[in-house]
Amino acid sequence: MLQQIRIVLVNTTHPGNIGATARAMKNMGLAELVLVAPKHFPNEEANARSSRADDILERAIVVDTLEQALADCQLVVGTSARQRNMPWPLISPRQMAGQVFSDIAKANQAPDTQTPTMKAAVVFGREDRGLTNEELALCHYHVHIPTDEHFSSLNVAAAVQVLAYELRVAYLDSSQQVAPAWQEDWDNPWASGEDVERFYQHLEQTLIEIGFHDPNNPRLLMTRLRRLYQRTRLDQVEVNILRGILSTTQKAARGQKESN
Repeated sequence: MLQQIRIVLVNTTHPGNIGATARAMKNMGLAELVLVAPKHFPNEEANARSSRADDILERAIVVDTLEQALADCQLVVGTSARQRNMPWPLISPRQMAGQVFSDIAKANQAPDTQTPTMKAAVVFGREDRGLTNEELALCHYHVHIPTDEHFSSLNVAAAVQVLAYELRVAYLDSSQQVAPAWQEDWDNPWASGEDVERFYQHLEQTLIEIGFHDPNNPRLLMTRLRRLYQRTRLDQVEVNILRGILSTTQKAARGQKESN
């Protein structure tokens, strides 16, 4: 189950933080690291700080965008250190770990699942300013580490260590149970990040075509719609249904324009 969890670092400036992250991951049994446009990688300082977690660095995948890093993920949790203009589902590190293993356990119990397909990502932002609002909008949940309000700044590798520890504890708790703790079943696999992003693009284009959305005066419309659907957690069938509705709406709107 731990192999189904991905740690994602976005635009990391200091290579030492990448190495320290690899060490924190290996301490807790995590192995998959994805780096989004790191400033310096590969780097000797990263290897030195990894303290014999070089294998994680060697397997690390480097991509250009966060969307690429999340394309095959069904659950995405983003770390957030400050309040945003628009509230989003906010959970604690312990709640985050429980949610991750709940979803993984449900996916792995599906009768037609031969190999684990569920992938969860925990995303960490830049050292100086964390994740942008646009990047946080790609996440289903935001997780906040409850540091002291008078000294809340937390090194990115230290943040990884805290959340990796909670994931480790949740994993050990779940593995000791004879029967699964997660009682709620679901009839379809969760939609991947790539499929959901295609839906959002389709939704925005449709809203523009029918005159409901003005991209030159967006008024946070798409951000609010993202929050709505991310909070809902779409599965694969639901995405297909929604895109079918959008396609039919586009056809009707185009036909009406032609008749006029």
